[in-house]
Amino acid sequence: MVLEGLVHDEQTNAVIAWLLTGTVAVDGLESLFTDVPFWGGFELLVAAVAAAPAVAARDWTAIVSWPLLSVAALATIAGGSGFPSETAAYLAVATLALVAVAELEAFSSVELSRRFALFFAVLTTMALQALWTIAQFYSDQWFGTDYLRTQTELQWDFVIVTAVALVLGGLFQWYFARVEPAGAVSRTTNGAGPP
Repeated sequence: MVLEGLVHDEQTNAVIAWLLTGTVAVDGLESLFTDVPFWGGFELLVAAVAAAPAVAARDWTAIVSWPLLSVAALATIAGGSGFPSETAAYLAVATLALVAVAELEAFSSVELSRRFALFFAVLTTMALQALWTIAQFYSDQWFGTDYLRTQTELQWDFVIVTAVALVLGGLFQWYFARVEPAGAVSRTTNGAGPP
């Protein structure tokens, strides 16, 4: 089956994932030097986080599953292309947190149960949203942008990004329970079922 080969084959996964990561990086550089430098910096951060395991392991196939990176690429490129930036930012922040947690689980000796990984991804999303809010505040102060308009809107940003993280995390928890991502650290379960 073609889809199974795209998901389970390490080299195919790596090629698709690197194409997506490269696309995000190129779009980030374009945004950085044109009209949206703040978002371009965020896109470069997403590309750097996606590439981190491969750089650390010195193995080009050590990269998270391409379906997860496709959501990150879609969200970040949409944010720089005029799509409503708040909607894209919610999805991009949640996906960045999910990528970081997936990398931690797949490419390190850290073992997280699926439920805890989801909870940890949501907490990481909220922390990234807080950092994103601080960055928006300083962008408004230093560059005269208008990201933060009201405190009510700011509070709703946290609520919405948390809800997006729960939904996205739930979808990927369902996905990873059925598909072992290529390149993941294999673990023995001693006959036990999935956590």
